[in-house]
Formats: sequence, structure tokens, C-alpha cells
Amino acid sequence: MIRIGNASGFYGDRFTAWQEMLDGGELDVLTGDYLAELTMLILGRDRLRDPDLGYAKTFLRQLETCLGTALDRGVRIVTNAGGLNPAGLAAAIDRLADRLGLPARVGYVEGDAITRPDALTANAYLGAFGIAACLDGGADVVVTGRVTDASLVVGPAIARYGWGRDDLDELAGATVAGHLVECGAQVTGGNFSFFTELPDGGHRPGFPIAEVHPDGSTVLTKHPGTGGAVTVETVTAQLLYEIGGPAYLGPDVVTRLDSVTLRPDGPDRVLVSGVRGTPPPATLKVGVNNLGGFRNSMTFVLCGLDIEAKAALVRGQVEEAVGKDGLEFTLARTDHPDAVDTEAASALLHVHLRDSDRTRAGRAFSAAAVELALASYPGCTLTTLPGDATPYGVFTADTVAQDAVAHVAVLPGGERVPIAPPIRTVPAPAPDAETSPGGGAAVDGPTRRGPLGEIVGARSGDKGGDANLGVWARSDAGYAWLREWLTVERLAELLPETSPLGVRRYELPNLRAVNFVIEGLLGAGVAASTRFDPQAKALGELLRSRVVDLPVDVPSGPATPVGTGEVTA
Repeated sequence: MIRIGNASGFYGDRFTAWQEMLDGGELDVLTGDYLAELTMLILGRDRLRDPDLGYAKTFLRQLETCLGTALDRGVRIVTNAGGLNPAGLAAAIDRLADRLGLPARVGYVEGDAITRPDALTANAYLGAFGIAACLDGGADVVVTGRVTDASLVVGPAIARYGWGRDDLDELAGATVAGHLVECGAQVTGGNFSFFTELPDGGHRPGFPIAEVHPDGSTVLTKHPGTGGAVTVETVTAQLLYEIGGPAYLGPDVVTRLDSVTLRPDGPDRVLVSGVRGTPPPATLKVGVNNLGGFRNSMTFVLCGLDIEAKAALVRGQVEEAVGKDGLEFTLARTDHPDAVDTEAASALLHVHLRDSDRTRAGRAFSAAAVELALASYPGCTLTTLPGDATPYGVFTADTVAQDAVAHVAVLPGGERVPIAPPIRTVPAPAPDAETSPGGGAAVDGPTRRGPLGEIVGARSGDKGGDANLGVWARSDAGYAWLREWLTVERLAELLPETSPLGVRRYELPNLRAVNFVIEGLLGAGVAASTRFDPQAKALGELLRSRVVDLPVDVPSGPATPVGTGEVTA
């Protein structure tokens, strides 16, 4: 097997994780994921200020503390921290190694940058074969730009086992492994619905390791003595994160998520097996970021009685002062009746303004809000100070033909190796091709009132302007109920903001789960969203908090293994 660890799930993750992973035990490869749709926008703005930037600067500081350790222990490093400028980061690592007196060989992957008129950034999601070529060429450190997150794991597995384009099941298995570790500690108990059941209560989960075998099967684990846990449920939670239907599209393979089997393999070890792959689509996803304009926000505190009337008064006053265009008002009813303190008796009125005119969205707006302090509703106060507008981005996605992209691996000696596109491709399935309505059979039996989260877990996140919401049951009986009960219509009842939107529902029986893709919930994406929860991270926990009629014969408490009635130890 090849032991591939992860030390970063996003730009801003635990700074010390690289050193912790290198010191914690045996590894062959250590990866770091820094890129997200919002990150590409941030890096694009960095590059506007300085053309030599466009990469994750934090990674260089992290590498300075641990490059020597990695070289001494023969651990190779693979990261997408190159962002919009992988060649620039590779050159910076060369300079760092020279300054430290270390013989590091650095390779990088390029070709993801796509020309899009007037776009701030446009990047194709490349696959893993460029990474493999750099490793085959002797690189100790491999830097990429926009590759799929899973490619950071798939590439080293290709290099170790010599997989080719037709080894689809193996590529699919490694893709699942990559998807599981790409978000760092999120698979080892971070952000876990049942965090109170973790041995350390979720205080400091360790970072994950994927032991990838020649057939593509994987054991998910972590270093001994680190926090959190690796269980079938923590792995299930991450597997449901930011996915769509059972056909998980990638540049090298389409991975069938409905073929994944999870089994305990000892303490803090989960075997991931049975994964099947089919040929990839002929196109690559392209993420495009554009500057959408300028935004500003002010928040009013509404205390005590007549909350709705107070909010209406503010709305009318602000609209009269700055005009209605681009304004958005959100009233958060955080107030409680007959409260004994101001905070518990108060609601929050969030006022947002987006405009192409920086002046209108700037001080003209925030000052107009502050000017109401002595001329509006009783008890008027704000939580925000007047400030200037800030630019925001809009994320969109399109596609480009795989053979139209110049995917190139640049080896440590400077040799440029073109990476040919896959020979065998198939049309990408329509997003709704595998949807399932649920509710096919009556759900009978005695019930009790309780929060849905007593018997199910959930994980949610953003997919551009869409959100995904994965829900899993903790027992076979719970899934038999869940798959019939939690329909799109029921979801709209529980989460009313989803009712006017397109919602796709998918069943994943092997995981005892259903997944929803909620179209347009996040508008033009996280950078432009004015939702209280702009990345839909808390959407799953909101669903779990809803009080519903739960079946009496479905127990709450720790999960049981799939297909058995035995309680996990």
C-alpha cells in the first residue's frame, strides 16, 4: 500500500498540521488542499496587486518549518497551493530550499488556466496524471494549480502502481480516498453531527491518512494518539460532503458513489472498498470568477415589542435615503418574549446593499443607516460601524473539451511532459438522470415527537450557487424509514427556503443516506451570497434540529453497522 496523509483542507487550516503529520508516524506522501471557489477569487485579487503572486503564501511558511523533515523521512509533498501561479510557487520553493541548504527537487503542473474574456480567473479542473508524471520524474515536492481535490491522492497512487487510463475501478477507488481526506480533519471527527460521542468530544481531531492498495481499496485512519476518531459514520459524513448524484464526475474517471462499501477495520480504521468507475466525460469543468460589484451591510438591533413594525420603519427609511435598487433586508427573529435581558429580547435586521457603484454602496449607504440612530424606532441601535464597500465576486461554471487543454507536467529538471487526455470518454449524465422521489411506500407505526437529529446525521456544503445536504441514518431500520419519509416535499416543509427552488434527491443505500442538491440557494455563490450561512455549512444541523414525528421502533444513539442489528463497540 501507499500511505497518503493530508495536512490542509483549505487556505487557513491548522498551521502546524504539516509538522504534526510528519512527526506523528509513517507516511509516503503528504498532501495539502488549499483551493476552493472563494480561494480562487482571493488569489485572483492578490494577482491583480502583484502579478508574481496568485498562490497560497501560507504554504511557503509552513514548508519552511518542515521541508527538511520531509526530505529526511522520504515523504513526498503534493499540493494545489500553486493556485493561479504554480510556476511562481515552484520557483519560490526552489529559493526556499536553496536558502535552507536542502536538496529539494520541485515539479509542477500547469495548463489549467483558461482564457475567458473579462474574467478575473478561469481554471479547468485537471486530473491526476500530471502529478504522477512529476513524481515519476523524481520530484520531492509537486505543486499544482486547479486540479480536482481528489487528484492530490490519485496522482501518487498512479505513480506507485502504474495505473493507466483504463484502470477505472482503481482510479475510482483512489478518487473516493482523495475525496475523503481532502477536507482534512473533517473525516476524523471535525464538524461531525455526533461530536459528543467522540473520545475527546471533538476538541482537536487529528488529520487523516489514506492507505491506498493496488486494487484501489483504501483504509482510512489517522496517526495513533491524535484526537477525534475514524469510524464508518465520520467517513460517511465526509463522503456526503459537496457531492451531487451517485455518478461523481471527474477528469480521469466517473466514480460510482453508490458502489462504495464502508466497513470497520479495527480501532480508528475504516475499509473503503467495492468502488466502481466508468469512463470520464469528454469535457472538464471550468470554474470562472468575475468581479460582480460592491457590497456593504449594516445590522439594526430591534428590541422588545412591535418587531415587525420596527423592521418595516427601518426599511422604508433606508429605501428613501438610498433608493430600493440592490437592497436586501433579512429579519432574524432571535428575540424571546418576556425576556430578562436585552440580548434575549432582541431581533436583528440585516440590511445589505450590492451595486456596481462603489460610492453608493459605500459610505453613502452606511452613513444613511447610522443617521437613523436618533430618528427611527424606539431603542434604535446598530451592531456595525459605518464603513466603505468591498468588492465581491460571482462564481459560474462551464466546460471545455479535455483535448483543448494543454495539461503539462514540468519535471524538476525543467523538462516539459505533455499529459494526453483520456482516449475513452462518454457523455456526462444529465444531473437529474438518477434522481429518486422517495415516499414509495406508506410509513406506518407508532411515533414520538423529537428532533430529527436523534436518529440521523447530516453534512451540508456549497457547490457554486447550489447547496448539497446529505442525510444518513444510524441503523437499517432508520434508513428504511428515512428513504420513504424524507422526500423533496417533506424537505420543503422542514426548510421552507428550499420550497421555491429546484431540488434533486438521490439515494445512496450503501451509505444508508439520501442526498439533496438545492439549486440556487446560495445565489451567485459564496462570495456574493448574503445568507446568514453563505456556504450552507449549517443547513444540515438546521434540518436535524427540526422536531418531527419519529418512529418509535427506530432507536436513537450510536450507529449500528450496515446490514446488522449489532451495536458498534
